[in-house]
Amino acid sequence: MENFTFKIDTQHKGQRLDKILPSFEDDWSRTQVQQWIKDDLVKVNGDSVKGNYKVNEGDSISVSVPEPEPLEVVPEQMDLEILYEDQDVLVVNKPRGMVVHPAPGHYSGTLVNGLMAQIKDLSGINGILRPGIVHRIDKDTSGLLMVAKNDRAHESLVKQLQAKTVNRKYCAIVHGVVQHDVGTIDAPIGRDKEDRQSMTVTNENSKDAVTHFKVLERFSNYSYVECKLETGRTHQIRVHMKYIDHPVAGDPKYGPRKTLPIQGQALHAGVLGFEHPVTGKWLEFEKEIPEDMVKLLENLRK
Repeated sequence: MENFTFKIDTQHKGQRLDKILPSFEDDWSRTQVQQWIKDDLVKVNGDSVKGNYKVNEGDSISVSVPEPEPLEVVPEQMDLEILYEDQDVLVVNKPRGMVVHPAPGHYSGTLVNGLMAQIKDLSGINGILRPGIVHRIDKDTSGLLMVAKNDRAHESLVKQLQAKTVNRKYCAIVHGVVQHDVGTIDAPIGRDKEDRQSMTVTNENSKDAVTHFKVLERFSNYSYVECKLETGRTHQIRVHMKYIDHPVAGDPKYGPRKTLPIQGQALHAGVLGFEHPVTGKWLEFEKEIPEDMVKLLENLRK
């Protein structure tokens, strides 16, 4: 069992318990929460309640989440673009629209499903649902990911990420004309209190986040930029670009509704460099932006 405790503040009072709880954690669904309430795993001020209970300011809600049932990840044949592979690591170009690993609502069609059909061995450190996955990029972001094929490689790659020695560069089309040719956004990121499924720049319960950017091209209402990650927080580039009033075009969560015609954010992880976990040799890979971003740039230039 994993235990969670939440305190209800003014803005959430009056809402149904089974509706408010899923907003506190990304991977909780309302159906799950309703079942936990029926199973008496949710208490309000120590008492059992029903799902339609209206929460009050100051209520203390405790949730005991049962261990997930072991799930078998089914290998699926996919046409994956693998740029590099040896006995320890591989680098793959993830297309926009693909989820990296199975999660509630996405148990098939993920990158992991595809990898398992092609790769015999993947590291097991991250468990049965995320074999080989060292880091992630968002579903609607395209680009390069490194994957570990054994636990020794996995540990090395994680340490490199923690030491900030991995070279990760993204290309993005953002709203507005960015005035500075280069810049650094040093602003901590944490979960948004008003929308628990979003991240925001905040000093409360946050982690340091640093993004370096360089303007590649300017247009009348947009800019084409390169962003280099120093840290790797959830949605970091998307949150940081919104913070400086230049949200990523097409971003359904952090950008304006009126935007460029693209499915998902115009963001691509184009450069990935790291030290080979066994040989120590520096490996660096580059993948051009996908066709949908190419077309957007062509139209903007016109």
